[in-house]
Amino acid sequence: MAKTNPGRFFEDYRVGETLIHAVPRTVKMGERALYHMLYPARHALYSSDVFAQSCGLPFSPLEELIGFHVVFGKTVPDVSLNAVANLGYAQGRFVTPVWPGDTLRAVSEVIGVKENSNGKTGVIYVRTRGLNQHDELLVDYVRWVMVRKRDLSAPAPATVVPDLAAAVEAADLVVPRGLDFSRYDFALAGEPHRWGDYAVGERIDHVDGVTVEQAEHMQATRLWQNTAKVHFDATARPDGQRLVYGGHVISLARALSFNGLANAQMIVAINAGAHANPCFAGDTVRAWSEVLDRADTAAPGVGALRLRLVATKGDAPPFALRDEAGKYRPEVLLDLDYWALIPM
Repeated sequence: MAKTNPGRFFEDYRVGETLIHAVPRTVKMGERALYHMLYPARHALYSSDVFAQSCGLPFSPLEELIGFHVVFGKTVPDVSLNAVANLGYAQGRFVTPVWPGDTLRAVSEVIGVKENSNGKTGVIYVRTRGLNQHDELLVDYVRWVMVRKRDLSAPAPATVVPDLAAAVEAADLVVPRGLDFSRYDFALAGEPHRWGDYAVGERIDHVDGVTVEQAEHMQATRLWQNTAKVHFDATARPDGQRLVYGGHVISLARALSFNGLANAQMIVAINAGAHANPCFAGDTVRAWSEVLDRADTAAPGVGALRLRLVATKGDAPPFALRDEAGKYRPEVLLDLDYWALIPM
């Protein structure tokens, strides 16, 4: 009997099956220190216990993307070990903060399958839930991933493509218990811009860039225990290149967005996301944002912005997203639509 796990292939998935992912992981301040080193993140709520306490929280939580990456990494051996590429996200919600000392685990349900026309690969859709040691929901999201077939002669399963909402409704956003921005310190946060200073349709060039290094992106992906072959094994792709984990690009772009959105403190939902083109070591990542919507919340002094965060590579001009045919331009790496909490 084989003791090793070669990973699942497209024909191994069945709509409705539940995948319980190994291995639970306890996260502490070490994850924060490494996260801040790798990206580098510097939003005040996640950098200072004192700042977080002034905003009504008991102390500073871990970045929501730390929780996302850890949960995502748990799913890889069962969902995307044999992936060609992770394609996109929808209906993501960050429900409960991740606190130092929490133990995270992940469960997924297969909600869709669709074989590609080439007969060599297919797309699977999963809904993943990240839970803590109290079985509280931390994060849930849908993602879809292109996976190789083991047997090219295997018959195509019946196509099931889930009907996904275009966005999380503002009324469904979960504000952390106790969050209060009525005494928010803009000087310590780094910028004076508040909820009312952002207009729907406004675009922000985040100016800065970060060049991705080979060792750096592999170190980050190992941190999240993401074992997908395309990130580490140079023989896993025909071109011999190691693909940068898409979540690494998300965190880089989020960190770059501090310049212009320093007060967009907490991501509370991912409405949609697409990894438009692959990222490789040597690419220089830049970012720009567009304000898509604004909403009130019931929490004192707390508003919500719906933002489009676009990551590009090279010297691409800001605000260029699609070509005349409506396709993503080749320099676009990421198109992420999310909700963030910001002081009013």
